Amino acid sequence: MADSRRPAATWSLAALTALAPVSWGTTYAVTTEFLPPGRPLFTALARALPAGLLLLAMARVLPKGAWWWKAAVLGALNFGAFFPLLFLSAYRLPGGMAAVVGSVGPLFVVGLSAPLLGQRPTGRALLTGIVAAFGVSLVVLRAAGALDGVGVAAALASTASMSTGTVLAKRWGRPAGVGPLALTGWQLTAGGLLIAPLALLAEGPPPALDARALGGYAYLALANTALAYWLWFRGIGRLSATRVTFLGPLSPLTAAVVGWAALGQVLTPVQLAGMALAFGATVAGQLGSGRVDAGAAPPSPRRTRQVRLAGPVREACVRQE
Repeated sequence: MADSRRPAATWSLAALTALAPVSWGTTYAVTTEFLPPGRPLFTALARALPAGLLLLAMARVLPKGAWWWKAAVLGALNFGAFFPLLFLSAYRLPGGMAAVVGSVGPLFVVGLSAPLLGQRPTGRALLTGIVAAFGVSLVVLRAAGALDGVGVAAALASTASMSTGTVLAKRWGRPAGVGPLALTGWQLTAGGLLIAPLALLAEGPPPALDARALGGYAYLALANTALAYWLWFRGIGRLSATRVTFLGPLSPLTAAVVGWAALGQVLTPVQLAGMALAFGATVAGQLGSGRVDAGAAPPSPRRTRQVRLAGPVREACVRQE
């Protein structure tokens, strides 16, 4: 690809990757309007395991060697731990506090990128992350009483889990000849298998489902999880981890827009200002050299020491494991 086309290619890839958090922003509306109440672990299981098995059937590739444990670790971080902790925080925290805590994910990724990717954080990246979190807080926070300590801890743990999974996915890359479809399927299946016993022990057998609930679970498993996370991990493979994670604030922004358009919720001027701040920070997080990583697999050992500047932080080549 010619150098003059790289910025356009990067923005196109970022736009496709952004469809993932936009899809996740519809989760709350679908859950409250279509699904049976009080079954967060079953919902997490219904999102992860069917989507993972579907992608495995489509890719027809299983892990080999070290990728058995790597896929298990990534599946645990991105799904097996993230989904239950996310639902626990949402049930115990008032208003959009869980979304506010989740919006600091870019700051987690910036901090983790230094030891794991060799990317030095900059003041610009930190400032952009703070502005994004502040903008999201203006959108989703409501007046509320004392915060629940368990809920706050669960929200922080879920954000840390997903952020660590994002950075490790960038560090490990993908094995040669394996595409993002198979890698996503490995993680979703591993995460779903971890959630299954928790859901059975905590919530008992699956609930009775009507056609409306079946449609809601089908949407969550197919569009909201299988397709969305394929786009997400595809983006991680070709963009810097920091760039990808700065797309995360689009999720609570989408939730606010869906609540206004479909659920009759009112957006105040303060919320609109917060949306403008968070969206501006999301765009700022994509500014950089415009480079797109070529190829699905990590670079060869002879090129593992190459470093290029990309946006707010350095983008180091992923080491071959």
